[in-house]
Amino acid sequence: MSDQYNVSDLIAEFLERLGVDTAFGIVSVHNIPMLDAISMRNRIRFVMARGELGASHMADGYARASGQVGVLFSSTGPGAANSVAGLVEARFASSPLLHFTGQTSTKYIDRGMGGVHDVPDQLGMLAASGKSAYRIRNATEAFAILQRAAADALTFPRGPVSIEVPTDIQRAAVQRPADLDRYRGPVQPVLAPLSEDIDALAEQLIKSKRPMLWLGRGAIGAREPALKLLELGVGMVTSWAGRGVVPEEHPMNLGSLNGAGLVPVEEFYQTVDLMIVAGSRLRGHETADFTVPLPKNLIQIDLDPSANGRTYPNTSFVVGDAALVLSELLKRVEGQRRPSPQYVAEFRELKERTRKAFKNSLGPYASFADQLAAVMPEDAIWARDITINNSTWGNKLLPLRDSRQNIYPIGAGIGQGLSLGIGAALAADGRKTFVMTGDGGFFLNLGELYTATQERLDMVILIMNDRGYGVIRHIQDKNAGGRRRFDVLDGPNLEDLARISDIPYWRVEKVDDFGRAVAEAAAVKGVTMIEVDMTKIGDHPPYYPYGPKVESIDVAT
Repeated sequence: MSDQYNVSDLIAEFLERLGVDTAFGIVSVHNIPMLDAISMRNRIRFVMARGELGASHMADGYARASGQVGVLFSSTGPGAANSVAGLVEARFASSPLLHFTGQTSTKYIDRGMGGVHDVPDQLGMLAASGKSAYRIRNATEAFAILQRAAADALTFPRGPVSIEVPTDIQRAAVQRPADLDRYRGPVQPVLAPLSEDIDALAEQLIKSKRPMLWLGRGAIGAREPALKLLELGVGMVTSWAGRGVVPEEHPMNLGSLNGAGLVPVEEFYQTVDLMIVAGSRLRGHETADFTVPLPKNLIQIDLDPSANGRTYPNTSFVVGDAALVLSELLKRVEGQRRPSPQYVAEFRELKERTRKAFKNSLGPYASFADQLAAVMPEDAIWARDITINNSTWGNKLLPLRDSRQNIYPIGAGIGQGLSLGIGAALAADGRKTFVMTGDGGFFLNLGELYTATQERLDMVILIMNDRGYGVIRHIQDKNAGGRRRFDVLDGPNLEDLARISDIPYWRVEKVDDFGRAVAEAAAVKGVTMIEVDMTKIGDHPPYYPYGPKVESIDVAT
């Protein structure tokens, strides 16, 4: 560290004041001053990923599992471009993330002079990929830009923010800001709803006979009021991203069995006289492109006024923080509403019937969620890639108890699960991390396996190996006349890969061996690998919309 306080020293100290203890990235010619300052202060753990793509997802996974800001350092140009996929995913997830990247010296910026890693309009690329992007143009504005970037990242709706710091600015001397000693992060303004809006919502809930909540990721702070509303006889369902707001074992919580392709749930919605949607986009991905028939009396709660009617029509829209709105709603309806025993019984029966029907649609994989739940610690982190298994039992049947367990690519990108899981494992604080990925997703970011081993993480990696892109095959069967093309992948023998990587390995070739293998792997401290040979177990049935809808089933069967 130089005797002279510079912008890189300020960045390192600013992150410490923000409560950052872990950062991810790649060291590069254009970020050495910043990483050197972090190293010299020795208060932030820097995780060396194998590529910026992986590092960006790790920072996102860390933010989701910890509830804190994720931090990423990338190289300039191609390195910054490699980070884009992670920024896009973090934006989908509303993950608070600060991305620091370098830039050529200020006298060469945007002049097309062919400097190392010099690409046209890097700042524009980053601004389009995240919530916002800033360039520190001189040393004196550095502290102000850092505060503005942190406020953007951490103010709801949260998101990824990039800060571009030219190399000469990184080394530039700056007076240490006097306000830095008092800085503790941005003030979180809470958007309070209008009292009359809550009064009107309470009136509807009090008179409703068959009410439901639909909670999304924007409601992850609303556990207590949501639980109490369930005790008042309100049913509940979540988006996939909203899983764990309320423990999914609760009999009045359908979890992510939210309707697409599930006939019992779709039919039940038509009997609901009030649905309150809080902090959810009601995305096309989860509603079969908005064809799931939701209740006609739908009231939406969201921080973003532009969400009003964006996907489904509503009868009323309340602008405000979901947790605050539901807390205020609870105050008004407690003592005014009694649960209907008949409705509660119907809802519990719906949950049991739907779970059984969906489970029965999974062919040889019907027992996998139960086998895993029996041996996985209740507080374990459940990180997944986009696979057939995650889109079915992994997302819908394995119960989660807390929203910070729920780590998966919300934007549905393949190959992100391992890196998201690595980031989450670094925030696990003693909890075991389980990562489920397909072979296609695993091979896409295979190098990050060695980030997990170098960091000595405690994680079980489940590789569901069907020798290719299984869901693509189902899509081709439905939409390309069954012509399966470009779906078969060669890859390394996973047992050999585990051996040369010094990773304990299990292969599962029979359905009933799955739980035992997971239990044995989970008992080992460190990184372990389980390969599920789907070619031996059997084809996974296609799920809706590539397969048939799941019909009703008698709970006695």
